[in-house]
Amino acid sequence: MLDRPMYLKPNVAIEPLYNQWYAWWYLLSPATAPLFVTNLHQKLMQSFVANPDVHVAALKNPMLMGGPFINHPAAKASRVKELLERTQKEQANMLAYTKAVAELEQLMAPNNGGSLEGLYAKVPDILRGYVELTYDLSNRASARYIEPLLYRSPFHKESSQSVTLMQVDGDWRPYIFSTPRLEEDTPLWLRVPYKHEGLDALFRMRHTPGSPGQVAEMLGVPASAADAFAALFTDVEPRRTERYTGEGVRVRYFGHACVLLETKDVSILTDPVISYEFPTDLPRFTHSDLPERIDYVVLTHGHADHLMMETLIQLRHRVGCIIVPRNNGNSLADPSLRLMLHHNGFKNVVEIDDLQEIPVPGGSITGLPFLGEHSDLAIQAKTAHLVRLGGKSMLMAADSNAIEPRMYQHLRDIVGTIDVLFLGMECEGGPMSWMYGPLLCNPLPRKMDQARRLNGSDSARAIEITNYLSPKEVYVYAMGQEPWLRHVMILVYDDKAPQIVESNKFLEHCRTKGIQAERPYVKMERILA
Repeated sequence: MLDRPMYLKPNVAIEPLYNQWYAWWYLLSPATAPLFVTNLHQKLMQSFVANPDVHVAALKNPMLMGGPFINHPAAKASRVKELLERTQKEQANMLAYTKAVAELEQLMAPNNGGSLEGLYAKVPDILRGYVELTYDLSNRASARYIEPLLYRSPFHKESSQSVTLMQVDGDWRPYIFSTPRLEEDTPLWLRVPYKHEGLDALFRMRHTPGSPGQVAEMLGVPASAADAFAALFTDVEPRRTERYTGEGVRVRYFGHACVLLETKDVSILTDPVISYEFPTDLPRFTHSDLPERIDYVVLTHGHADHLMMETLIQLRHRVGCIIVPRNNGNSLADPSLRLMLHHNGFKNVVEIDDLQEIPVPGGSITGLPFLGEHSDLAIQAKTAHLVRLGGKSMLMAADSNAIEPRMYQHLRDIVGTIDVLFLGMECEGGPMSWMYGPLLCNPLPRKMDQARRLNGSDSARAIEITNYLSPKEVYVYAMGQEPWLRHVMILVYDDKAPQIVESNKFLEHCRTKGIQAERPYVKMERILA
């Protein structure tokens, strides 16, 4: 193995896996991972093993690429069957946990105000000591899962975590969430947990030379993969981006909801999802355009296009502080993002609550309420961020939906008008079951499922926000159109798509009101003087 100082190539990608499935937030929490292993992964594998040709035929239709179909050829059915059987054996406690959750739901359902103390002895044994039985003020009974305990339990299975490494030479990657990785898919499959220090050492070599041999030893790279691992490194020094030292605020759009805000005093990166670097006809900002030290990363919510472990693991060594929304701890649908990141190797994770202000050099970050886009579920772990820097105020509103526009009237009375609004307008999102289905003990009727969608603002609701907050500049972002997001989002809009029609109407309205407005794509830079 190479032992001279070398750099990690700028096109090296990592895929974090959980039990061989691409990891997202509900696979990171031990409160919810068992439900997805049982109610999603197991069912998909059973379906594929029983009839792989149905999956193969379905995925010939591009409209079904994000659906519940495994993207392997029929000849791989035996390998998927092996993974299914191994899952049922090695994850048996996960399957039992899911069964117990359903039994606990049935136990709680008939209670309507009487004391719950007598029920503790009837809680399924596998859950005893991990739940608190409670009522809300309307006497609806439910269970609170004590997440900090679950992270110290057998349900937090770091042994199920692994990563794959590969070089990417283009934007296209197949949709990732419905298909497990098989062992023959890549020689660089490393059985290490996400928090492994060897991953930090590896990605530090993007900008600081290091020894591939030492990192290989740290990560336990097998001898059979030595050549493939060595091919990830180069003697060529990477492009470097010096810390911004100019006046005012530099705003760089990295794609989707990822925006870098910089002054000479501080750098703040929102919802990191970043392209790798390779020859392309679409110039964009990449990892090489980030400062060596990122003071703050702010995450608006846990959806996979905003909290992306693939990117966060690569940035972990250079981030000072990660700011996440505080959760309410009362629902399986709302796991703690702080616990999630802390137990996966992130050292300084701070929660922010609605209207809480965190001072930063030369300004502050304030959490603002974030309504909508979560299918009417009681999820508190979602926050828009009002960033004040250099005398400017920028609201990173993510997928906020102004379903109650009067909230913005109240906010204006408190925080005043703003200079810049970044707003997502995914106004026709997926149905509730697409995101939260594996958490449900009783599936919703189809009509209700379709009505409770993951929607952001349409033009009318976006206009309501601007009417109250009076921004001078507006940017529609978080639309999932950058090509390096296709493996996560599978969104390709034409001019007639409601998301484009509605955002165009909103942009035109802003321009008629004298507000600078655009929908950035791939790359944008602005200096707020």
